[in-house]
Amino acid sequence: MKVTQHLWFETDMEAAIGLYTSLIPGSRITERSAVMADNPGGPAGSVKIMAFTLGGQDYRAIEAGPLDPFNHAFSIMVECDTQEEIDRLWDALKDGGSVERCGWLKDRWGLSWQIAPRRLGELMNDPDPAKVRRVTEAMLKMVKLDIAALEAAARG
Repeated sequence: MKVTQHLWFETDMEAAIGLYTSLIPGSRITERSAVMADNPGGPAGSVKIMAFTLGGQDYRAIEAGPLDPFNHAFSIMVECDTQEEIDRLWDALKDGGSVERCGWLKDRWGLSWQIAPRRLGELMNDPDPAKVRRVTEAMLKMVKLDIAALEAAARG
């Protein structure tokens, strides 16, 4: 058995996947095709399909006109080791999109992303409930997550 995430793009799928695979190490486009069958949303051949990996995880995508827009029910979470990685991904993905709280943003295609430091998970699983509370309170005030500020909150 194999599990693959599937994304439906209204338009501009190749640009989106090109950006995603350029940003995340271990990523690449593995297949490009145009479906030459009739598409209720457009002319024959207007459906495009791509397969790609992001950080070693498999995805497929289709561009076939409007259906349901992306929403928060599906997001891609990227755990970063450094603030530089967070900043680089954040800046690239927010371009033309919108930022949200707690490390969430939507890219220009409406796909939700969570850009988070790997360290956040460690801090949130600390056995000291006071430390976890401080880290949580700090995180809830942030838009883009800041590792140094989260560490400072953990220290009190």
